[in-house]
Amino acid sequence: MTDNPYDILGVQPDASDEAIRKAYRRLAKRHHPDLNPDKPEALARFQQINAANEILSDPEMRARYDRGEIDGSGSEKPPERPRYRETASGDVGGDQYGSAHGLSPEDLAALFGSAFSDRFGEGGLRSRGQDAHYNLTVAFLDAANGAVRRLTLPGGRTLNVTIPTGLRDGHVLRLKGQGGPGRGDAPAGDALVEISVAPHPLFRREGNDVLMELPVTLQEAVRGATVEVPTVTGMVRLTIPPNSPNGAKLRLARRGIAGGNQIVELKLVLPPSPEPDLSAFLETWKPAYPFNPRASMEQLP
Repeated sequence: MTDNPYDILGVQPDASDEAIRKAYRRLAKRHHPDLNPDKPEALARFQQINAANEILSDPEMRARYDRGEIDGSGSEKPPERPRYRETASGDVGGDQYGSAHGLSPEDLAALFGSAFSDRFGEGGLRSRGQDAHYNLTVAFLDAANGAVRRLTLPGGRTLNVTIPTGLRDGHVLRLKGQGGPGRGDAPAGDALVEISVAPHPLFRREGNDVLMELPVTLQEAVRGATVEVPTVTGMVRLTIPPNSPNGAKLRLARRGIAGGNQIVELKLVLPPSPEPDLSAFLETWKPAYPFNPRASMEQLP
């Protein structure tokens, strides 16, 4: 199995950040263990996808991988051993530790030991942990109203993710200290959770407004009515004015997201079966104010 992060995500080495993000989101959704309970291999694949994304979504790590400084798991590659030009006698120009320049092995140990101690602390190398990147799909109403949802991480660990009210699709939440562990006494990295908002069968969002279509009968449209309508926070009563045309838009103030409105578009629905009385009435009915609903079309060239 390849450990090349570009191959794992199916992108080219010159891929843009956006292309990498889209590839990761597509693969993470396809192979998430929660969506593949009957496929035990999905967890390993999901972990591999996350590991590849951790490298390619971090500009510094991606650059280091491209330079060959780290491998596909993010681990440091051992530096190549220095090669010395040999003299005709078989000796190198100075001994292996540089004593030809007046430094003994003990001098070098003291020098580098002091440098590393000053820069990285007595415990050795210090570096902040890597940020971890994840994707979480939430329901439309959870994003609208806020919620707490559990995210399953590679290896079985879980995180409780607080979804703020009004969260938008594509927003990235940062969970401090929930990423990779730091080295030495350095802090852990963060978990970056990108939110995907699932579509809703009734609602769609435009800004902070919520739009929906409401089926109405011919009688309700002509005579007017008061009906119950779903909103993102529950059912409310809506008054349909008499003689409301098909496509009329009614506003429910502050019933959208974060103070927005809900816009209800009326959709006239005719009876599913013939209505003899209605047909007989319309056969002899003469409107008090005749009109041609296709008049505007007749003006077209």
